[in-house]
Amino acid sequence: MSKFTEELVRLGSIVEQEMVKFLPQKDEYPPQLFEAMLYSALSGGKRLRPIMVMKAAELFGMPYDKVMPTACGIEMIHTYSLIHDDLPVMDNDDFRRGKPTCHKVYGEALALLAGDALLTHAFATIAKNSKIEGISYEAVLDVIENISLAAGGHGMIGGQVIDIATSGKHISKDTLYYISSHKTGCMISVSLWSGARLAGASRDELEKIKLFGEKIGLAFQIVDDMLDETGDENILGKPVGSDVKNMKNTFVSMFGYDGCVKLLSELSSDAKEIMADFENGDFFIQLTDFIVNRSY
Repeated sequence: MSKFTEELVRLGSIVEQEMVKFLPQKDEYPPQLFEAMLYSALSGGKRLRPIMVMKAAELFGMPYDKVMPTACGIEMIHTYSLIHDDLPVMDNDDFRRGKPTCHKVYGEALALLAGDALLTHAFATIAKNSKIEGISYEAVLDVIENISLAAGGHGMIGGQVIDIATSGKHISKDTLYYISSHKTGCMISVSLWSGARLAGASRDELEKIKLFGEKIGLAFQIVDDMLDETGDENILGKPVGSDVKNMKNTFVSMFGYDGCVKLLSELSSDAKEIMADFENGDFFIQLTDFIVNRSY
């Protein structure tokens, strides 16, 4: 295991521990709801989005422990989106991260509500950042606004809607880029932006970190599309072939596997060039390689 991977594992473990502190406990009332929330929120995963919040804060001189409420809140939003994605009305997947999906364990209605509860609890958690010394109220308000936009109709949800509406239909390259940059890229980009904003980054620095996020967010989705066709279910922890099953438009279906490899090379180069402007941006250069070369 490389030092970079060890760092991801270490930070992911910290996120897991902090998530427990911010989430309701399973013995609170109604216990069945909170048990379902905890089941999905604490089921592992790469924790890349909260780690991006933490490391972006560090990049601009703020200890990552100060931005944990926002990091954990973003992970709650990500978890809710996965619960809803897995539902029969959406992708109809039975496994996630090597475990039965939330609706397979708790039923569709409770899974739907657990996702709703995670989404709303996320913003209560992010708001706690306003109580941490060294972080301005204005920064927290900006973060809440931008995360709301990234997660909603102008971001992740908007991308999902167009993805569903165009399944089984011929679409343009622009539409495919819209779907991927919104469905996946927005939450990755806003994770980096939020950590930087809470740490007091300048407007120019915020634009750069946001652009970096857009590049690696698109790369992340391209790799996801590739893994759905060629990945190992035992490594991925979820079934492959769901894109074909659901007649989704993907980068593989539009550009072919070799075309995807070329696109990834271009995005990787662009992302690294952006981070080269920061003297302590090595983590993000390694993160780019991790995203492009990952097998899960």
